[in-house]
Parts: sequence; structure tokens; C-alpha cells
Amino acid sequence: MHRISLTIDKELYEQARAFGFLEKKSVSQILRESLEAYFKTSQSKEKATLLLDAKDKEEILNIMNTDTFVEQSDFAKKYNV
Repeated sequence: MHRISLTIDKELYEQARAFGFLEKKSVSQILRESLEAYFKTSQSKEKATLLLDAKDKEEILNIMNTDTFVEQSDFAKKYNV
């Protein structure tokens, strides 16, 4: 696990505390679950996966500059991977 620092509005924090109390979860657990749900539904999911799997700076820059998603097999052919 990694520790992060987060700044949020008082109202949002109080909501998180209330939900945590009702659901018997910590604010940290609510935030983790919220991030996981966001990542699963985000339109950037495919690009994020490619970035995490990238092997070097050039590959990362290429992924970031590409507006369309490329199938893994096409990517492998193009970069001889």
C-alpha cells in the first residue's frame, strides 16, 4: 500500500465520514473503492493499461500522443514485440 495526501472540501469529507460510519468502512476504504470503480468505468482505461505496461519513455510518449486505441496485435506488429 502507498500513503497519499488528499485535500477535499469539508462537506465532501463529512459525507465520506457519514457513509463510513453507516457502512462500517474507513474513509480510506471508501476512497479506494471509489478509485477502483472510477478506473473500471473510465474511457481512458485502455490507454492507462498500455501506459502501465509500457517498457520505455518512447513507448509511453507514443501512447499519450495517440488519440485512438490500437489492438494489442497491431501494436505488437508495429513495434516488433
